[in-house]
Amino acid sequence: MTTSMSAEQTTEHLSGYQNRDWKIVDYHMYEHGRSGLSFRGPAPALVPGEYATCLGAAQTLGCFCRTPFPEILHQKLNIEFVNFGYGGAGPRFYLRHPELLEVVNRGRFAIVQVMSGRSEDNRLFQSNGLEYLVERASGRRLSADEAYRRLLEQHSLDSIPAPAARVLRMFHAPEELRAVLRETRDNWLASYQALFAEITVPIILLWFSKRSPGLHRGKKLVWWWQRYDNVHAMFGKFPQLVNSQMMRVIAPEAAHYVECVSSRGSPQRLIDRFTGEPTTINTSDDRPDFTGVWSYNAYYPSPEMHEDAADLLEPVCRKLLS
Repeated sequence: MTTSMSAEQTTEHLSGYQNRDWKIVDYHMYEHGRSGLSFRGPAPALVPGEYATCLGAAQTLGCFCRTPFPEILHQKLNIEFVNFGYGGAGPRFYLRHPELLEVVNRGRFAIVQVMSGRSEDNRLFQSNGLEYLVERASGRRLSADEAYRRLLEQHSLDSIPAPAARVLRMFHAPEELRAVLRETRDNWLASYQALFAEITVPIILLWFSKRSPGLHRGKKLVWWWQRYDNVHAMFGKFPQLVNSQMMRVIAPEAAHYVECVSSRGSPQRLIDRFTGEPTTINTSDDRPDFTGVWSYNAYYPSPEMHEDAADLLEPVCRKLLS
C-alpha cells in the first residue's frame, strides 16, 4: 500500500479547527513530538498500560464539543484516553503514521471509529488518508466534495429532459463512475484490514453516525441505497460511501463492535463560551477552500450524541479493563 508522493503531497492538512472554533471551545491542542501532528489535549502522560487510545476523524476529536466521548470515558473509568482524532482522517492516514500506532500498542485497547470512504485513494485521486484530495492528472488539491462533484458533472445527462434525468441519475451512474467508487471502497477495506493488522491491542470498532450502516437490527432492516443525483446524495451521511457490505467485512475483525446511531441535540446552536450568547463561525478559518458561516452545527456530533456514544462504549471498555 506504499505510494510515492512529492514533498508537497506529503504535507498534512493541519486542521484549523482551533482557530475556527476558539469562541466556542478550547481544544487544548498540542503537538505530538514524533509525528509533528497536532491533536486535542491536554497532552497525555502515556504511561504504558495505563491508557487507551481513540483513532478517528473530527467526530472523535469532538468538534464544537467541550467533553467528547474520550473525555467522558476518562471521567467514568478513571483511565487516560488518548484522543488521536484528526480532521478528515481515514484509515490510510494512521497507516502513514506508524509512530502513532506505537503509542496505540503500548496502551490497553483502542477505539477505532468507522471513518469516511471519501478519505481513500483511487485511480483518479490520491488522498494520503485525508479528505483533502490530490487530483492525479493535474496535481491540484480539492476537497472530496468538489472532486466528486466535478466527476459527476463529467457524466451529465444533458440529452435527456431534466425531470427524467434527475430520476434516472438517482439510481444510475456511468460504469466509469461506478468503477471509481468500487475501487475506493475496496481500498478503504484494504486500509482498514491493514490498520487492524498493525494494532496488537484489542480493538473496539465504533460506528458513530446519524444513520444506520444498513445492517439488520433485530427484525428490522434499515438500509441506504447508492444515489447519484448529486454529490451529497452519492456520499450519504457520515461516514460517507460506507455501506452495510463494507461493515460486514470489517466489523467481525474487531474484538468488539459498538454502533451508536443518534441525532440527539442536533443541530447544535453555537454559543460563545465567553459571553454565553449565540455566535457564528466562518468555515474558511479552517481551510481556505471552504466557504460559509455557521450559526448551528448540523454536521459534527452534538454534545448529546457524544454522551450517547460514551454510554454505549462504557460497558465494553469496562469489560476490557477487567
